[in-house]
Amino acid sequence: MAIDPVVLFFILGLTAGLMRAEMRLPSAIYEFLSVILLIAIGLKGGIELSKQPFVDLLPDIAAVLAMGFILPLLAFPILYYLGRFKKADAASIAGHYGSVSVGTYAVAASYLASLGIAYEAHMPLFLVVLEIPAIIVAIVLVRGISKQTKWGQLSHEIFLGKSIVLLIGGLAIGWIAGEESIKSISGMFFDPFKGVLALFLLEMGLIAASQVGALKRYGFFLLGFGIIFPIISSVVGIAAALFLELSIGGAVMLATLAASASYIAVPAAMRIALPESNPTLSLTASLGITFPFNIILGVPLYHQIATALY
Repeated sequence: MAIDPVVLFFILGLTAGLMRAEMRLPSAIYEFLSVILLIAIGLKGGIELSKQPFVDLLPDIAAVLAMGFILPLLAFPILYYLGRFKKADAASIAGHYGSVSVGTYAVAASYLASLGIAYEAHMPLFLVVLEIPAIIVAIVLVRGISKQTKWGQLSHEIFLGKSIVLLIGGLAIGWIAGEESIKSISGMFFDPFKGVLALFLLEMGLIAASQVGALKRYGFFLLGFGIIFPIISSVVGIAAALFLELSIGGAVMLATLAASASYIAVPAAMRIALPESNPTLSLTASLGITFPFNIILGVPLYHQIATALY
């Protein structure tokens, strides 16, 4: 099967970054691309949510929330006892791996679309839900339920961060407006989706390349963890999909969400809640290792695992 062009754009950015080529998108353009992707994902989910009762989704949301708490609890002892990271660093990395990557989600959606495989349209809702539990787990693992934690500032960072606001906003607009009304703006958000994703991944490849050098300082344990743990997490996601009786496309999407690692929302939250943790460790693992692995090899692998288990 031919490689999806959006993946080739990521490989181009990664290669250019590793070769130290002078090629970076202006920050304003990168911000614009990320806004378009987040709103488009939210709108698509909102349109489909408008077609079904929200109450019917509550059991699914509860199950996905449970998965969001389980994944960092699985990652933490591996990092703390086997990797021998400091507690704050182990908890911070675990928090990144319990949360999600919007870029990886978009690639999985593009991958399934290229194969003509449908999936449950409320997946963007799961994307929002999974941003939160892992952050709470990471904080409690280090601080406990402490009054010293800046819960107010932290809540503002989590719930009013750009990614959450745009995703929830897109969901709400799509839900309220419905499919017919949204057609008037589809030329802005839906038609150019793959082109926007390609440029976004070009820049993400350049950013990921900038994290690779940290492996020399922090050893190859992170390399192994950043590849093996997402595969374990994907099986947890597929198990949850089987429990929820999702389609095979839904299983691939949920596996991808479980296997991805945050590089936007969680770093910002950890900066406030666990300032003693080393952000380089988390970003090296999530952005320098797991993101490239998921984009190039992970999503097709999760599709194969889901097919075998189904």
